Amino acid sequence: MSGKIFIINVGSNASHKFCSPLFQDMTFEFIPIPEDRQLSNINGQVYGDLHSFYYAGKNLRKYIPKEFQMITAHNDPEFDTFTYGDNCDVNPRAMALRQVSRGDYLFFIARLENWMDDKKSGVFGFYFIGYLHVDQILSSVDVRPEIQTLERYLANAHVRRAMDDDSLWDRFWVFAGSSWSKRFLKAVPVTREFCDQVFLSSTGEPW
Repeated sequence: MSGKIFIINVGSNASHKFCSPLFQDMTFEFIPIPEDRQLSNINGQVYGDLHSFYYAGKNLRKYIPKEFQMITAHNDPEFDTFTYGDNCDVNPRAMALRQVSRGDYLFFIARLENWMDDKKSGVFGFYFIGYLHVDQILSSVDVRPEIQTLERYLANAHVRRAMDDDSLWDRFWVFAGSSWSKRFLKAVPVTREFCDQVFLSSTGEPW
């Protein structure tokens, strides 16, 4: 694997009332954070309409509190067309992503909660859930791109927000993945052993 590797923490977390579920066979469903505003039905997707990765006709409502069902989800990253966006110019947590180049990798980790016997267990852990192999980058987007450019990024949450409100073309960045990008079928525990084996320097040494 050549190219730089960036690790990004995504999805609902301890500050929310729900968490992405992890099942006994290590399959999982990814549940994103809420939007900071309600978007129109044209550009936004509410939690109640999120669908299972494994079963297209199944929704994820049982994993989300009732009061969130009609709230817009900030579905980022999205693993249908493989995009990820962030406010890299202003968000200190994301500024390192300004160093991303074509051919680099964005690895996503998420906090998942074990579900046993179809119930929450209260046991949590961090897992790798997928990655983008970066193919294209839109940087510091402050105006609506030309349609030929925009088409590749239409599924991204930052683009959907801005299409709903022109003031939200707010210099965000969006990364589009190549066909090498992957949403894992099963979650991979974030352990020291795994990181030492996978994340190596250019000389082959562990980070």
